[in-house]
Amino acid sequence: MDCRVKPGNDKGCQTMFLIGQYDSPFVRRVAIALRLYGLAFEHKPWSTFGDADKIAPYNPLRRVPTLVLDDGEALIESTVILDYLDELVGPEKAMLPRSGAERRRHLRICALASGLGDKAVSLLYERVLRKEQLALWVERCQAQIADVLKALEAERARVTTPYWLGDRIGHADVVVACVVRFTREAHPLLFEPSRYPSLSAHADACEALAPFREIVQPLAPPKG
Repeated sequence: MDCRVKPGNDKGCQTMFLIGQYDSPFVRRVAIALRLYGLAFEHKPWSTFGDADKIAPYNPLRRVPTLVLDDGEALIESTVILDYLDELVGPEKAMLPRSGAERRRHLRICALASGLGDKAVSLLYERVLRKEQLALWVERCQAQIADVLKALEAERARVTTPYWLGDRIGHADVVVACVVRFTREAHPLLFEPSRYPSLSAHADACEALAPFREIVQPLAPPKG
């Protein structure tokens, strides 16, 4: 087991736990990053629906992912959590460039993929939690999903290396793969692989890696 600590922290190997189920693309991206970094963690597969009262003491928003550190500090939102993990492992191992145009480009990919995930989740909730769907909202979400998929496909098609960072996997690769899987499962009619060949190939290559195979959960939509 590999364990990293912040510079100057003499408390030894940190124990942390990740709250959330792996059918969430955001929880999954954090868990995969933890595994890729070789950081030990416990997993609390609490549901935002069935286990909200368990989550609330750590995150009053009752949202996941939430990462609780060994000293009780709770980090919320996947972007914030990954920023902490990058600091924890150091710049040489971090899966995001430290600065400059490359960092901004990769953050843009992460932002697009995260936004796609948000819309895919919102559209799923609209379908399973409302007896009568709001047509205007559904159409807006579908348009946003389609436009982001088109943009990500164009971005990935221009990349000739195995990953967005080159030969080394980065946060952009992980979040895109996680969100593509979620979108495929939640909205199969909105993701036709033949329309997005570069994204499909990218997601399939990532899903073949050991951390992706280990950290996965079939989508189980909440009951309305």
